[in-house]
Amino acid sequence: MTIATAKLSDPTVRAAVTAINSGDRAAFVALLTPDATMSDDGNDRDLQDWIDREIFTSRGHMDVQSESDGGRALLANYSNETWGEMRTAWRFTVDGGRISRFETGQA
Repeated sequence: MTIATAKLSDPTVRAAVTAINSGDRAAFVALLTPDATMSDDGNDRDLQDWIDREIFTSRGHMDVQSESDGGRALLANYSNETWGEMRTAWRFTVDGGRISRFETGQA
């Protein structure tokens, strides 16, 4: 069962998922701290390169299945034009209403 994006508990994570699903790179980047980092399947990646390749140029879309940790940990069916659909886990570190780190990978 999918959780409607508007129902996600953490407002910053909710805004991030909204930006991803609407293809709004500027809105997503505005949610990041200047020194934000990320990892994919346990490997740190270049954040700007990764979001362009895996989200915004490949039309990434997240259907959230469940949330925990106050809405900062998500299980989602994630799809993009490169890889198709996969079950993924996402964990966001939010500081002062902005994302300082996120980690994702197959679940």
